[in-house]
Amino acid sequence: LVTYEEGCFANCAYCGLARQRSGTFVHKSFIHVQWPIYQLKAVLERMNEYENGLERICISMLTNPKASQHVVEIIGNIRAETDLPLSLLITPTILEEDDLLRFKAKGADRIGIAIDAATPGLFERLRGRPVHGPHRWEKYWETISMALKVFGKGKVGVHLVVGLGETEKEMMTVIQRVHDLDSYTHLFSFFPEKGSLLEDLSRPPMGQYRRIQLARFLIEESMTSFNDLAFDERERIGTFGIPEDQLLAVINSGFPFMTSGCPGKDGKVACNRPYGNSLPGPNIRNYPFAPNSEDISRIRRQIWEY
Repeated sequence: LVTYEEGCFANCAYCGLARQRSGTFVHKSFIHVQWPIYQLKAVLERMNEYENGLERICISMLTNPKASQHVVEIIGNIRAETDLPLSLLITPTILEEDDLLRFKAKGADRIGIAIDAATPGLFERLRGRPVHGPHRWEKYWETISMALKVFGKGKVGVHLVVGLGETEKEMMTVIQRVHDLDSYTHLFSFFPEKGSLLEDLSRPPMGQYRRIQLARFLIEESMTSFNDLAFDERERIGTFGIPEDQLLAVINSGFPFMTSGCPGKDGKVACNRPYGNSLPGPNIRNYPFAPNSEDISRIRRQIWEY
């Protein structure tokens, strides 16, 4: 996470780094994780020390006009030390296509874009003018198109947060849209940050999150599509559009419920983000490891909780 004393210029209603959240930037948390601040030199030294245990590096940007040039410099410093795959979680609001071209030329191979909210209305209400924020829905989708043009199909991931006020049908609509663009969805469950504008909003029910995880996996594996899903009168997923035995096999694999993110050197998901959207314990939302048989039994029950 590239940090600045003045922090982030955005003011997203759910974010721990929001501009108007009380406290100094250095004491703020990001998706419930403390991000200790170190000099880049120290990070590179430690990275070299443990490189055999690393699969991928990710640089995350704040909404700060300095960030683009600094990210270019950081990529260059990292590339001078290692050839590990390198992702960027970028902020479309402060970027143009030339920035993406520079990122790729320096050695980044994948792009992440955090749209977060599933509908234009939610995006505007939680990230745009009503909260005095700079972000615009159209700019984010334009940047996804630019990133696909620069980095290629399958090299762009879109972050979405379940539980910001959308229905399951609305979330699956945008997941299908991302898939149709030859991009991937990186899924999060809303987890309220103390001091944020949404600190009193409840987390989404576990059943809601599990159904969306499962449907997302099936769409990304081209086993089903939005048009094959069935929804009830409250726009909750009722059926997934594949035979029951196939559905059970996918559930029992545990894969849909693991952290979704960029791959490592071996082609498997390298990102694990442990406890970014739930606390340690039996009800992990995104498993940073393969769920065991006890976990799978619990997940099977949770999927059908309405």
